[in-house]
Amino acid sequence: MKFKVEILPNYRIAYVRRIGPYNNANFEVMEKLKKWAKERNLLKSAILFAIPQDNPETTLPENCRFDACIVISKDYQMDDSIYVGELSGGKYLIYEVKHTVEDIQKAYADIFPSIQSNGYQIDNKPILEKYSGDMINNPYCEICVPIKS
Repeated sequence: MKFKVEILPNYRIAYVRRIGPYNNANFEVMEKLKKWAKERNLLKSAILFAIPQDNPETTLPENCRFDACIVISKDYQMDDSIYVGELSGGKYLIYEVKHTVEDIQKAYADIFPSIQSNGYQIDNKPILEKYSGDMINNPYCEICVPIKS
């Protein structure tokens, strides 16, 4: 599986969180975030992240956290209609994947053997799905896997 190594910066983010099993409801969370961002003119050249915060193999499904995030500038004035936080950067393996349910599922199945066969170790941070630029005309996302330096 093809990948590149990148150092991601720390990002200030606005986000919506859902707690519960990872399923199609995560899509609704992303749509809620995009509606919020569109109303504030933040979507045009946005960087969005979908972040499953927990491993469903070690966390009960009803306790799994999913965050839909958008990168905002350091000086963007927030109201209390949405959460604000920081996404810590670091070294990541970046896999470009066609943004379909099938391709993303296949990528997740292939990524872990790829990481091991290339001698990398996953860092103790969530895996990120990154969407940037014009998401209507760009049918790809990036799966960003944190690795130890």
